[in-house]
Amino acid sequence: MLYKYFTEKLLGLQDVDIEKIEEIDNSIHINCRLKRKPHKCPCCGNLTDKIHDYREQPIKDIPAFCKHIFIHLYKRRYRCSCGKRFPENVDFLPRYHRMTNRLALYIIDKLRNEVSFSSVAREVNLSVSSVIRVFDLVSYAPKKLPSAISIDEFKGNTNSEKYQCILTDPVNKVVLDILPKRYAHFLTEYFNHFDKSQRDKVQFFVSDMWKPYSNISSMWFKNASQIVDKYHWIRQVIWAFEAVRKQEQKKFSKSHRRYFKQSRQLLLKRFDLLSDEQKQQVNVMLFTSPTLSTAHFYKEDFLKILDCKDRQSAKTAFSDWINSALDCGIAQFVKCANSMLNWLPGILNSFSSAITNGFTEGCNNKVKVLKRNAYGYRNFRRFRNRILHIFSHQKLSADSWSEPADAIFLFFGTPTIDKEPLKIRPPFSIRNWEVFCCYISEKLSLK
Repeated sequence: MLYKYFTEKLLGLQDVDIEKIEEIDNSIHINCRLKRKPHKCPCCGNLTDKIHDYREQPIKDIPAFCKHIFIHLYKRRYRCSCGKRFPENVDFLPRYHRMTNRLALYIIDKLRNEVSFSSVAREVNLSVSSVIRVFDLVSYAPKKLPSAISIDEFKGNTNSEKYQCILTDPVNKVVLDILPKRYAHFLTEYFNHFDKSQRDKVQFFVSDMWKPYSNISSMWFKNASQIVDKYHWIRQVIWAFEAVRKQEQKKFSKSHRRYFKQSRQLLLKRFDLLSDEQKQQVNVMLFTSPTLSTAHFYKEDFLKILDCKDRQSAKTAFSDWINSALDCGIAQFVKCANSMLNWLPGILNSFSSAITNGFTEGCNNKVKVLKRNAYGYRNFRRFRNRILHIFSHQKLSADSWSEPADAIFLFFGTPTIDKEPLKIRPPFSIRNWEVFCCYISEKLSLK
């Protein structure tokens, strides 16, 4: 009896009589049956404990001890005096299912990582289509707009579109939504679904230097301060200097070209941060090309603007640099100066706020890993849910929940807990009763 008790505790099965456990190859087979007790007839409502027949039902469970687990449950069918035959209730197994609730929960939890459906299917000994069907029960609704929005695109190659769009909250580090397209007309239709009161609460709109994002910010978020991400406008000058370097080194001999290419990091690094020996090397390289020396001067002069502490000082420094770069005679820096002039308000706003697209770029990196492990996604809805599911572990603030995602009340009739209303707010929309039971079971096990 003591052995059976600890076996039940180890397996996590309650009110189950374990009759035999066998180990066959790389799998463990557990033969068991539920304890006999009166059941309520679904037809007339009377209690009955008369057994009509038995049948064996094989059930797949979560893997344990590096082996696949199979539960062979001998289920009873009860017979009522009204003539109705019905199966007994099994808490850990939904009707007509061949996998336990905790296996479905285990699959959903495993898919929080950047793994493919195939790898999870091999681990739990299920087909890929079964794992996909379990995951498709999870769905995420759009959230309310926060005070700060960051927008960017990533190369998803799904749903016949090359680029998809990601919306994040850079302050609270939360992924808000994944959009199938990044075009202006689609973004206009998307943000039009939000109430004006929500859009007016947005104070910061962070994006890269892509014109449709700027137009969306001006059209739908009139109270928001549009911020151009620092990385994107700084690299414009780096790209201009690199273009000049490549152009000039083509004029040199092969050995000098190789030396310039291998020393590119010394040329890109801020001159003040170099050692004395490195400064001497840079001066030698700049002496060979007046054009490269002029480009290096403008690059260094631009990087000094990053030391500005406020918007006003940055505005003065930018004005002087743009006016000087427009007359420098180097086509790459003239083009860069024009870009800075066109995006100057958003660039200056980045000095007033420390919000950047850093979190969004990190999310894009995770999405790339997910897509590479899965060899791409063709179904956008599933791709979107996978991305939001990966980032669903993040703590959401109270105003980030979508409506009508009110708390769900449930009378949970398990003998091990009190029969009181259980108030739980799940992190995803429930589209299936079994998945909700999985989530309830997980919450109860943590108490």
